[in-house]
Amino acid sequence: MKIFVTGASGYLGGSISHRLVELGHEVTGLVRKPEQAALLKRRGIATVLGSLDDADLLERVALEADATINAANSDHFFSIRTLISVLAGTGKTLIHTSGSSIVCDDAMGGEPSRAVFEDDSPFIPMLHRTPRVEIDHMVRIAGVTQGLRALVICPTMVYGEGYGLKTESDQLPKIITKSRELGAGVYIGTGRTVWSNVFIGDLVDLYVLALERAPSGSFFFAENGESTFVSIAKSVSRSLGFKGKTVSWDIMAAIAELGGFARIALATNSRVRATNARNLLGWQPKGPSLDQAVEQGL
Repeated sequence: MKIFVTGASGYLGGSISHRLVELGHEVTGLVRKPEQAALLKRRGIATVLGSLDDADLLERVALEADATINAANSDHFFSIRTLISVLAGTGKTLIHTSGSSIVCDDAMGGEPSRAVFEDDSPFIPMLHRTPRVEIDHMVRIAGVTQGLRALVICPTMVYGEGYGLKTESDQLPKIITKSRELGAGVYIGTGRTVWSNVFIGDLVDLYVLALERAPSGSFFFAENGESTFVSIAKSVSRSLGFKGKTVSWDIMAAIAELGGFARIALATNSRVRATNARNLLGWQPKGPSLDQAVEQGL
């Protein structure tokens, strides 16, 4: 199969591309820089130079492919609209990547939440995530009304070493960096807030299964467990040799250093269950838990 992957040099897109090449697919990746193209070529991945703003390029490469996977930007409305428009009526596949912060709350590093969302549970997104939810809906509706096979995969906190030119996710590295600086595992506020999480290898498996058999218009959370941020901080502390010592990071200080990312990604609750992935696709995650992976140096 010919597959076009946006974000092919990134943590997720690179890991997906690597696995698809291993499985014998012909992969073309969208990259921004010639040096990225050269590195991906050595891994058997063809490339095109450009960005999500290059509508003509997206249209051409997507039409040449049997399937397109957007792993570059969950919030780039115009690129997704372009891909839907050009693939409408072709019967080809479009897999869009979202993110489970669509269901996060405004805990600000406070109390854990009892709210747990399955794939099709109703929820009211926070204002900053409304555009992302609208894109997810646009993809799913296109999958049942516009003659293409379109679906959404929604990862949680991703961990583990990937195969992109970027080998790490976003949330854990920031926790680890601050923990090294302070000599203790770091969490924001009380650290009792909870995020679901997923091992990168299991997440890539889900993309492969979705490519092979997912119904059009479907939506898949991706998770193989959940952790409180204080639990993550303890694991990071042990992995760094700090013997489980932890420290709370003031929310306002964290926002001053990391911007809104600290509030959205490190101080909220985002609890989901990957019911559709397990029941519809037979997805069976096998990787280590987040705490195990951190302590094992993965």
